[in-house]
This record gives sequence, C-alpha cells and structure tokens, in this order.
Amino acid sequence: MSQFDELANEFLAQKHIAVAGVSRSSSEAANGIYRTLRDKGYQVYAVNPSADTIEGDTCYPNMQAVPVKLDGAMIVTTPEISEQVVVDCVAAGVPRVWMHNNTFMPSSVSDKATAVCQENNITVIAGGCPMMFFDPFHKCMKWVLGVSGRLPKA
Repeated sequence: MSQFDELANEFLAQKHIAVAGVSRSSSEAANGIYRTLRDKGYQVYAVNPSADTIEGDTCYPNMQAVPVKLDGAMIVTTPEISEQVVVDCVAAGVPRVWMHNNTFMPSSVSDKATAVCQENNITVIAGGCPMMFFDPFHKCMKWVLGVSGRLPKA
C-alpha cells in the first residue's frame, strides 16, 4: 500500500471532518465531497466565511467556529486561501489536513500551507481527492494516476 493510500485511509477513518471551500453552488467539487462524506455517515461541517448555510446545513466562518473537536479538514479552495485555512486548523487543533487536487481543476495545494502543517505536526495530504475512495469513476482515475506516478507522494 502506498503512503498516499495509508494517509488517505487514516484520514477517512475519522468521523468529524470539516470541508473548507463549500459553496452556495451545489455543483462545486467541495460540495460534492461534502455531500458524499455526509451520505457515507461522516459528521461533516461546512466552512465558508461568506455563507450561513450550505447544502441545508449550518456553515461556519472558520475552523475555530466549528462546535466540535475536528478529526480532519478537507480543503477545496485556492492555494492562497488554503494557507489561511491551515493557519485556522493550527488554531483549532485539527490534526489532519487534506488539500484537494485533481487532474482537471486547479489545485488547493500550497507549499506554504504544507510547510505550516509539517511545522505544527499536522498530518497533511497534499493532493488527490477523497472521491478516489468512494466513486467508481474516481477510483479509475486513482488507478491511472498511480500507474502514471501522479498520485501525491504524501
């Protein structure tokens, strides 16, 4: 099993996960991840400073405002916003961060955000997508990325 698979499986073994970057537009990638995690039984928390509700659920302005101890944060934003979200994760004591990336969209990964995670003993996955562990199409994409050496090195 690759290091990426190990870290992803450990992240997905958690129950309280925030998703930063959810939008009022339900077609956004972050919303699809949010819905999938919620439908799979995770306790998910939407994070977006510009919304009060997302997907019918309460939305929080930052990680510190989420009313439970988070097990992980999925970040689906621009790299610049990822940097601030990671700072918020440090302040909120979030132990795991996954910065989203896929083949067809801009990445959420930031070298600076990755370094902040590492400096603060936060387990970080810099790339990939949790949908690769749930959805048949994305599982195929994971295989292709693995064969081509393009999965995150984690």
